[in-house]
Amino acid sequence: MDSRGEPTTAEIRMVIAASAAGTAFEWYDFYIYGTLAPLFGKMFFPGSSPAAGFLLALATFGVGFAVRPLGAALFGTFGDRFGRKTTFLVTITLMGFATTAIGLLGTYAQWGLAAPVLLVLLRALQGLAVGGEYGGAVIYVAEHAPREKRGFYTGFIQIGATTGFSLSLLVVLATNTLLGDAAWNAWGWRVPFILSLVLLAVSLWMRLKLSESPVFAAMQEAGEIAKSPLREAFATPKQRRRLLAVTFGGAVGQAIAGYTGMIQLLNFLQVSVHVDPVLTRVLLIGVLLSLAMGNVFAGWLSDRFGRKPVVFAGYIMFLIVLFPMFHLIADQANPALARAAKEHPVVVTGPDCSYNPFAQSGQASACGKLLDSLTRIGVPYAKQDAPAGTVPVVTIAGQPTDPAALAPALKAAGYTIDPVIPPARNLVVIVFAMLVIAIPGVLAYGPMGSWLCELFPARTRYSSLATSYNFGVGIFVGFMPFIVQAIVATTGNVMAGFWYPFAMMSLAVVVAWFGMPETAGRKLAESTME
Repeated sequence: MDSRGEPTTAEIRMVIAASAAGTAFEWYDFYIYGTLAPLFGKMFFPGSSPAAGFLLALATFGVGFAVRPLGAALFGTFGDRFGRKTTFLVTITLMGFATTAIGLLGTYAQWGLAAPVLLVLLRALQGLAVGGEYGGAVIYVAEHAPREKRGFYTGFIQIGATTGFSLSLLVVLATNTLLGDAAWNAWGWRVPFILSLVLLAVSLWMRLKLSESPVFAAMQEAGEIAKSPLREAFATPKQRRRLLAVTFGGAVGQAIAGYTGMIQLLNFLQVSVHVDPVLTRVLLIGVLLSLAMGNVFAGWLSDRFGRKPVVFAGYIMFLIVLFPMFHLIADQANPALARAAKEHPVVVTGPDCSYNPFAQSGQASACGKLLDSLTRIGVPYAKQDAPAGTVPVVTIAGQPTDPAALAPALKAAGYTIDPVIPPARNLVVIVFAMLVIAIPGVLAYGPMGSWLCELFPARTRYSSLATSYNFGVGIFVGFMPFIVQAIVATTGNVMAGFWYPFAMMSLAVVVAWFGMPETAGRKLAESTME
């Protein structure tokens, strides 16, 4: 501390480095499962169809998000009563051990039903941990930072999710490449999870060097610590309205933009347009790392021009580019599949053309069985109703096709379902589209940490921020990959699922505009909410 009792520049740098590194490692732990969701669908849910197995793996990914509000309530209260530093030490330890345990699980073939049950429980523990981590880290940095640089400094914490996700992709790619596919599928997939123990040790070593935040220390010395911070956070109608505004205007908008540019982009490339998984990971790592410091730049912009203009630029850009850029990727990433879908569209005509991707004993109708055949191999299709009693028909470019000869007919029509590597000239366009999709997340993430900290009073800041943020992300965004893929599976349209993030972002724009005031430069030591 300097002569005024303020953190020195060296201390702030240490706070940022330790907090950002720990946050990145924790997000690595949380995202490593999402990176391997297709593999987990096969190893832990093998009794289902390929589509159902992947959906169940995504649903399990969503479980980690669904329990985040509970973790936020638990650790938010803990953080407001006992300190920011102690709380994020607990959360990162819980995360590290849960992630390592996933790497030690037996598969369904080895442990039977116990395997997916334990997987879900461990994902829930990860969700509890991350529910308390984000709020603690960003508040800790914000309460050390000078008000004129708060967006800039917390921007380093906002890199955590991107860096953690990129690290998970990099470790998976390196391990898979070094071991080869046979060893990877047999046991190598466990290595990225067990590596979490090393990252946990580094994180604890760095964070144990830190002292408590000056704002919390001052409250503690003055005897102003809230006895029931969670109850106090919801005490008045104004506070409850602010919490709802942050949930839908801040958390949902930021996470929709960010996760679409990470998890959804990964799933789209690998599952919907069948791009080679190794190439997909290399491209996404490059895009995310190239934009990582953009979070810091966006935070700096918000210090100069305000939080709201920068975040809204990201929100509006997302709505404008979402469909055009994913269409562009589909056309460029797998030209043969895109051309076949345009020139030789597949149409299924019949009565009761309902499709349940989770059906364990087969589809109920003959038409549903045809849809299941197409979904299993990832071929887009359209549906048309027919009178009851009509025999279902599959047409390719208007020509009826014998269901028994469906696979060769699709191949002859140009439908490419094996992993592909796009032509070199197409990769430039694909990377451009990926960058455009990821930029809205950068603009939204960069200023968001400081904006949320400034919206809540110091006494209940941890509880208020963590619960509102994690409820929005956990419930409405965590299941986005599952919802998007379920829509794709039931409609046969790889673009139809994107209406969900589009709708949620539209809601975020309205709520944030009317419910979240500008806060740049606000004092964090305030004990009442303006």
